[in-house]
Amino acid sequence: MPHLTAGTARPGGRTARNRAAIFAATLAELAEHGFTDLSFDAVAARAGVHKTTIYRRWPTRAELVAAAFMDVAEQRLDVADTGNIDRDARTLTRSVATVLAQPAVAAAARATLAVSAPDIREHIARGFWGSREAAVGPLIERAIERGQLPASIDVKAVIAAIAAPLYFRVLVTNLPLTTAAADTASAAALAAARAGAFTRKRRTRS
Repeated sequence: MPHLTAGTARPGGRTARNRAAIFAATLAELAEHGFTDLSFDAVAARAGVHKTTIYRRWPTRAELVAAAFMDVAEQRLDVADTGNIDRDARTLTRSVATVLAQPAVAAAARATLAVSAPDIREHIARGFWGSREAAVGPLIERAIERGQLPASIDVKAVIAAIAAPLYFRVLVTNLPLTTAAADTASAAALAAARAGAFTRKRRTRS
């Protein structure tokens, strides 16, 4: 089966280099100073680009942070459809753990969680998780078509359950992101899905 690519095609040449530098600088600034003190000036200086290069593409800090998180996750997110959802889910959680184990990414995630304005947190979360659902959703749906998961499951809930234990380790317990932890996360999520834990609720007529 083909390997699935997450997200859209990246630009090449100088644009690609600037983009990578901006995202790396964003995560580094976020990890060091937090979202409240994150500035376009500081990101631009660290990335070696002009400030207008940044805010022409990402007009707000929330958009910039969401894009930086999505980029680093997409670079390492391994969404391979081999026809075996158990194996593919393990591959996926191991790639998520690899991303979150990066000190700058973990620190930036903690800093984002500390953002006090709920609308900004929601904007970042919506952009980031929206990209995760778009990348992983087809994998879950094909597993349903093959009969490997119940047809009644909520796909988004399964995706959240697969990733949640790993984010819990980063944001709450600070436990190491081991291969065993990643494998346990995928196995637990699929077992719960098969047991009916994520069954979609039927709408009742009033």
